[in-house]
Amino acid sequence: MVTFDGPLSASAYEVLGVTPQVSDDDLRRAYRLRLRQTHPDTGGDAAVFVRVQRAWELVGTSAARAAYDRGRGTTSWAARPSTPGATGTRPRGRSHGQAGAWRRRRYRELLAEQLGHEATDAEAYDPLVVRAASWQARRMLADALAEEATAAAIDELGIGFTAWHDVAIGEDDEGKLDHVVLSPTGLYGLRSEDFGGPVRFRQGEVIGSNVGGAAPIGDLLARMRIVARAARVRFGGAILILPDDDLDDAITPLGSVRGVPVVVVRRSALRSVLRAGVPGARVLGGNEAFDVRSRLTHTVRVLSP
Repeated sequence: MVTFDGPLSASAYEVLGVTPQVSDDDLRRAYRLRLRQTHPDTGGDAAVFVRVQRAWELVGTSAARAAYDRGRGTTSWAARPSTPGATGTRPRGRSHGQAGAWRRRRYRELLAEQLGHEATDAEAYDPLVVRAASWQARRMLADALAEEATAAAIDELGIGFTAWHDVAIGEDDEGKLDHVVLSPTGLYGLRSEDFGGPVRFRQGEVIGSNVGGAAPIGDLLARMRIVARAARVRFGGAILILPDDDLDDAITPLGSVRGVPVVVVRRSALRSVLRAGVPGARVLGGNEAFDVRSRLTHTVRVLSP
């Protein structure tokens, strides 16, 4: 189902090509125009056509529009820390640090710069405020949510998995590795991202209109090397996690990049990859896994929430 509830998602109004202040009559005319422009029978894009229809469902009536403008139906963006422990009768994986905390803090700082004051929790996560925030601020919030979703998925894998979130890679708390995961299939470095649109791959790197000149795979591997040297461990593979809608395939192996097997996965496929292992990754032996966990436990520093 098409959703409009991510910090980087276009609003229903943007999809219809109008402003939130548009009159009901002009909104209806814009919807009909966008239907003609995007209809597959007239050469339009079927995916965009579906988005136009979904946008109209959200704002096409006075009641629906009022609810949408109040932010009703939007996924809550308030802080959702991952808490180690048990869910029901199933033990959760062991975890250290709070995923997404660093990026949430940076989002609040960027938002304060834009607003000219420090926002309350209610204001900071109000859908109207988020939609009006700068792209950089919204990216921070989107990535924080992505990291929290990754942490929740890892927690559900059970006690055979240990994760460290927001791993510091410097002394100034300005650099970090999103996640380090020790699993029965190996030791992995993970990066959780949301670029706000589909991506492609070229020569072992991610490219796309919203990726810009960034090199997310290269940056992930560089941060993993810092942690590996400090803890005297060897990573078996690297995993980049993206929203499901932004990838054509659930799992895209990029092969060995700088000597490390790399895969890009949809968020919904992460648990399967961690259970099965990254293709080509080095599997740890039983005693080696205990040694790696001990080294990481005594070396890794997670950023404060």
